[in-house]
Amino acid sequence: MAATALKLNRAGTMLTCPHLFIKRFLTPISLLRSLKAGPQYKLLPFNFRFYSTSQCLLHSSPPGYIDTHEESFRQALQDPTTFWAKAAEDLIWHKKWHQVLDNSNPPWTQWFVGGEFNTTYNALDRHVENGLGERVALVHDSPVTGQIQKITYSQLLDEVKHFAGVLRKHGVEKGDRVLIYMPAIPQAIVTMLAAARIGAIHAVVFGGFGAKELANRIAHAKPKVIVSSNCGIEPTRIVEYKPILDEALELISHKPKKCIIFNRPQKGLDVCYMEELSSASPTDCVPVPAMDPLYILHTSGTTGLPKAIVRPNAGHAVALKWAIQNVYGIKPGEVWWAASDLGWVVGHSFIAYGPLLNANTSILFEGKPVGTPDASAYFRVLKDHEVAGMFVAPTALRAIIKEDNKGKHAEKYFPFSKLKAMYVAGEHCDKTTMQWTKSIVQKPVLDNWWQTETSWPALASCYGLGMNMEPSIGVSGKPVPGWNVKIMAPKSLQETKIGDLGQIVIKLPLPPGAFISLWENNEGYKKIYFTKYPGYYDTMDSGVHDGDGYVSVLTRTDDVINVAGHRLSTGALEEAIMQNSAVADAVVIGVPDDLKGQVPLGLCVLKSGLTKNTNEIIEDVIQIVRESIGPVAYFKQAVIVPALPKTRSGKTARNTIAALAAGKEFKIPPTIEDPNVYNAIREALQSIGFAKTVNVAGH
Repeated sequence: MAATALKLNRAGTMLTCPHLFIKRFLTPISLLRSLKAGPQYKLLPFNFRFYSTSQCLLHSSPPGYIDTHEESFRQALQDPTTFWAKAAEDLIWHKKWHQVLDNSNPPWTQWFVGGEFNTTYNALDRHVENGLGERVALVHDSPVTGQIQKITYSQLLDEVKHFAGVLRKHGVEKGDRVLIYMPAIPQAIVTMLAAARIGAIHAVVFGGFGAKELANRIAHAKPKVIVSSNCGIEPTRIVEYKPILDEALELISHKPKKCIIFNRPQKGLDVCYMEELSSASPTDCVPVPAMDPLYILHTSGTTGLPKAIVRPNAGHAVALKWAIQNVYGIKPGEVWWAASDLGWVVGHSFIAYGPLLNANTSILFEGKPVGTPDASAYFRVLKDHEVAGMFVAPTALRAIIKEDNKGKHAEKYFPFSKLKAMYVAGEHCDKTTMQWTKSIVQKPVLDNWWQTETSWPALASCYGLGMNMEPSIGVSGKPVPGWNVKIMAPKSLQETKIGDLGQIVIKLPLPPGAFISLWENNEGYKKIYFTKYPGYYDTMDSGVHDGDGYVSVLTRTDDVINVAGHRLSTGALEEAIMQNSAVADAVVIGVPDDLKGQVPLGLCVLKSGLTKNTNEIIEDVIQIVRESIGPVAYFKQAVIVPALPKTRSGKTARNTIAALAAGKEFKIPPTIEDPNVYNAIREALQSIGFAKTVNVAGH
């Protein structure tokens, strides 16, 4: 690794957030050990390493791979053993499996039985040993701090080896949990990979989560070590993590052995990340059985109690490497950007693991689609880093449209010459947003659908398998090889007719990479997901299929509105509303009605700078829905609101709005970006006769 020049400045005061200044990755371990790490130093790196995809080594798909979607899907369905064995042979195994698939005890499918594997070895060591150490592994693009950092595979491996040594020093062994509570900074990924290196199980919690929710997750995971940062940076504020963590630990009986705080030395349980790293010894990989857990990840549940999916090591790696090449069409050496948070499954699959397993450069973005500094942020990243593929939530695109409907900010960075396609997922994407985005980037904009439970796409237009890059707008895609997706009628348990709304289910066995249980809740795993439709995984999403094999995912099952016996998809209603050119975002909820049981109510967010009368907009929205869906929708009311409550993964908290409108008690989810939006929504709902009583359980 080339030596890096460093400039040391003595700081006279405590830094508000030291991670803005300390750039450990550009500091050789030997030099770091000679320094007394702490908040009194600023390390200001220069001589940044720049990256060009033209300098990267590319390789073709390994022998035996199938080039078309139809052939791949057929073989994965008819002969999954051969199909996934070929995919697995593209990775390094410490011990080869003796059985590819054991489905003798569904739904607990076993993949690569008898094999031993290490995910970190395949994500880092393998590439360095193959001469790719100087390739950039991570780009930390942080507009909230005004800094960009590029980290090679060699540098990342060095950091991970030493931090694995830190975890070992504090007693972390195979099977122990390491809880990570950090912002979108490289040290979070280092901790994930370091835990995986020694066979530990990581549990990432959204940075900035409230103390009560954080406490629930700590109590559930029972980590031996917690790794956190002293703070996170938002566009308009500093979020102090350490007080939240301290409060969370006060609320529960479980105490970790140590809390390691990035760049903030503390007493008691706490030790400083930098000091620990400077004295640690590098640690080798620990091979683990293929089905051993890599991580647990908490996801939303209906009970309010923690529900954490369990992800296996080997199958996860095999599936992600296959998916990033074949679903997203990304070759080794190209730059990939998933605009997400590490606390969400997208961050796990396609920031931390998938790109590194495929020897890509992964963008870790610490910013927002608007406000860092404006609606040009995403387009700057696409251009500056020569991104080949991007994953984004529709909510982020709608936020950009709201601020810059004409795309003036994007014009400054056009054309995006390296970009092959942009992929949207996380929620239903309306046609207006898809069309606008495509007109701006001038590349295919493709929907895909998957869940925390699946870990990789189950429906997509597979770029790497030669599928049509111009599918009908609104479809989520065709079933991806490995996923036998069906649409079932809830009552008859028969497959639906073309165009009929039904339940999306997946025939067992689930492919490699899918969740293998719920943490400490095997009974709940079977009851929640596999009981209602025997032999199938219940996705709890609803959709329709056409005659060509394409599926459109429309809404969560519990978001279907029953109007006088007619089941209506909120997603379809929202799609219609978004046809109005003044609307930037919309949500439809069901509200009680004495005659019809439920009727739909629309909430609309308008684009900035409009002068049109809002009453005219509402009248037009109602007319559009009537024409698109028909009078059966009984859509007669809509209201304008300044913003909708969005989770950090981009989803609209529809159920809380419905509860607010009905005057029922509800709790504001801890993942909501801005809880204050409920005040304006309440006032708007009260203006049309709803939300007469407000019962917020707390945040």
